[in-house]
Amino acid sequence: MYLSPRHAEIIEMAKEHGRVLVDDLATHFNVTPQTIRKDLNDLCDQRLLSRVHGGALFPSGIENMEYEARRKIAADEKEAIGRAAAKLIPDHASLFINIGTTTEAVSKALLDHVGLMVITNNINVANRMRVYPSIEVVIAGGVVRGSDGGVVGEAAVDFIRQFKVDYAVIGASAIDHDGALLDFDFREVKVAQAIIANARHVILVSDQTKFERTAPVRIGHLSQVNTFITDRCDISSVRKICQEADVHLIETSTI
Repeated sequence: MYLSPRHAEIIEMAKEHGRVLVDDLATHFNVTPQTIRKDLNDLCDQRLLSRVHGGALFPSGIENMEYEARRKIAADEKEAIGRAAAKLIPDHASLFINIGTTTEAVSKALLDHVGLMVITNNINVANRMRVYPSIEVVIAGGVVRGSDGGVVGEAAVDFIRQFKVDYAVIGASAIDHDGALLDFDFREVKVAQAIIANARHVILVSDQTKFERTAPVRIGHLSQVNTFITDRCDISSVRKICQEADVHLIETSTI
């Protein structure tokens, strides 16, 4: 398959960053946005990229699944992880909760707490917790993804940076064996990075299926979190990272 030099460079940029944007590419190549849109359409027609609003994604070997389908994967394990995380968070604490089916399990387990201040970019979390008068819910502004109710984008990042909270509960779409925390949407990753940077104690919640998946965009590294809660971790390299970086590893299957 022949690719022009510009098309080849676009593919390499998408592969490196997970996503490319029309405006950024137009500036980079000093061409019009219309020219870039045609380039992206051509590359998507060849199934080399996946078109999204404002740009294109580099397709992953394992695509991000529909949100409702993800809820059903390891549902019991996620509930156990949620309960374990909730035990670490005291009443009257402030915390971030970001996007994900496992973080939603944590929010469910927190409903009997009192005096919580919950800042979230997850509409599902906000809807669940807002009806409890003992919990104050603050929701980030930004672009709402129709697929899962996640609020993403620069506005959400700027909003998160206004706070410094006691705890952050974060998830990841995939965890590499070298400790890299990965996701599919670079806009969501930017929010997650802001959450990590503005919490005193970061709790990563993820079931063991995330060790079997891959995703193109890097959130950060396992060594950046304080506590990692999973149902089971059989990956020796991940266990070693937790030990060397003083990350508290909790496996709910052993509790």
